[in-house]
Amino acid sequence: MCGIIGYVGRQQAAPILLDGLERMEYRGYDSAGVAVRSGEQGLQVKKTKGRLKNLADMIHGGADLEGCLGIGHTRWATHGEPNDINAHPHVSENGSIALVHNGIIENYLEIKEHLQKLGVTFTSDTDSEVVAQLLEYHYNECHNMLEAVGRVLRRIQGSYALGIICSDYPNALIAARKDSPLILGYGEDGNFIASDVTAIIKYTRNVAYMDDGEIAVLTADSIDVFDDELVPVEKSRHQVDWDVTAAEKGGYPHFMFKEILEQPEAIRKTVSPRIRDGRVVLDDFSLTAEQVRDISRIFIIACGSSYHVGMVSKYNWERLLRRPVQVDLASEFRYSDPLVDERSLVIVISQSGETLDTMAAMREAKRRGARTLAVVNVVGSSIAREADDVLYTWAGPEIAVATTKAYSTQLVLMDLIGLYLADLLGTVDQSEYGAILAEMQVLPEKMSRFLEHFEDVQYFASRYFNHNSIFFIGRNLDYAMGLEGSLKLKEISYIHSEAYASGELKHGTISLIEPGTLVVALGTYAPLFDKFISNVVEVKARGAEVLALTTESFREKMGKTADAVIAVPETHPFLKPSLGVVPLQLFAYYVALQRGCDIDKPRNLAKSVTVE
Repeated sequence: MCGIIGYVGRQQAAPILLDGLERMEYRGYDSAGVAVRSGEQGLQVKKTKGRLKNLADMIHGGADLEGCLGIGHTRWATHGEPNDINAHPHVSENGSIALVHNGIIENYLEIKEHLQKLGVTFTSDTDSEVVAQLLEYHYNECHNMLEAVGRVLRRIQGSYALGIICSDYPNALIAARKDSPLILGYGEDGNFIASDVTAIIKYTRNVAYMDDGEIAVLTADSIDVFDDELVPVEKSRHQVDWDVTAAEKGGYPHFMFKEILEQPEAIRKTVSPRIRDGRVVLDDFSLTAEQVRDISRIFIIACGSSYHVGMVSKYNWERLLRRPVQVDLASEFRYSDPLVDERSLVIVISQSGETLDTMAAMREAKRRGARTLAVVNVVGSSIAREADDVLYTWAGPEIAVATTKAYSTQLVLMDLIGLYLADLLGTVDQSEYGAILAEMQVLPEKMSRFLEHFEDVQYFASRYFNHNSIFFIGRNLDYAMGLEGSLKLKEISYIHSEAYASGELKHGTISLIEPGTLVVALGTYAPLFDKFISNVVEVKARGAEVLALTTESFREKMGKTADAVIAVPETHPFLKPSLGVVPLQLFAYYVALQRGCDIDKPRNLAKSVTVE
């Protein structure tokens, strides 16, 4: 989960490390630290709890630390509370080795106890310090850092991305990776490691992606990579084509607000290249029509917002494909002895392409013979490389912890995939196929139209922000959309919020409704609108205040029952969740703003979950 950056070159390292950490602070902001080595000062380590600004102020923007070799870290705490001692980098007992770590060392207690019996003293409560102390132990045995790293990696179990510097190696940075992302950056004035490309895109676009078990040795002029047996490995380089300004705030008050407004263009970039001559074209999808017809069951596996994309897709895909579609939380899938075989198609959805639970679930599905398709945003990510097929959302970098445009692009890409498969199967009427495609192509325009006039959303947020518990209700696609709307609200405003299928109200949930309770009623799905209105009447009868979301054609009818109404433009029923989620994102944003919350960096959360 944490952010890692390392640099070795001909420039001062500390300012570069701070700049990279600032661009990755969404990966963790419980504490931050850097270690820089120079010939004059030796190994200098500075770290502190709290936001990166605390560290930047402490070292005066990096001016206090001399040296052209260094590592940096911004932490999302797992082992040990957020404090100065548990912050990274961690230093070995004799002070000669410093390292940063992302991941979890599962057997750290066993190793720690062994080292303590040998007289090693530990200062932190983290699993990461174990790696530093074990590395010193093996280095003292063999007096070769690369060999010592190899020995350590053979002993530790779990996931890791490591950046290591040693006072005995003044010109080298060592990196290692397993089940946690780490990239290599090839620059003109030096070379880099980073857990996210956004950290180094300002300095280089020439990168390589480390694979599990690999070790890299970086100097100012070269990067050498080795496998787990220390055999040299040739790495393929990739050119990153992201616009650097996409990872900058650009005058907006928050990244989340900026990314909400970027959604029309992001959707256009996802959809337009994949529609040609009135057909969906997926150049990177290799399944033939015969193979698709042989699929007996489809699984969609994801976490968080990506799981909610899967919930929407289940409703749409089963109508389109007439095949059973099962949506599973990745963290539950591989422990449930899933009924997956060679006739299963498993779709894994992940923004980062590094979500550890999703990656493990995909590996389990492949082990059982399933065909896998990844829907991800980050090119070259672990899930993208391991899946049988991969389709990218092309959303560009998303910095706010609470996803908006990554969610929206996943949603429309899944709609495209569903249409493509239905066309191969012959299960979709061609007039409906054409109608959905036509509406999908004007979806960005309709979204932009709504985003030009959303003052009512801002007003309702100012009216309802002081509620401590909010319920979202809806049927069918509206229920699936409500799951994401509720998550957005709780993520950034810290209001207790839940989404329920409104047909389930009488089976327990309605007992929570009392006078003044806010219910966000989602009624965009036309086939069940009248039934849904009955549910609104039920909560109103118990004293709830109802804020409704519907379409323009139902605005007047909804207004006769609800206390307040937000309306979005009309579109094909399949695409209504794509339009409807936008006011829900804005509502969450403005509620959080009214409550004084840190919108881009909500408490206890970080962007990419690379630990179980």
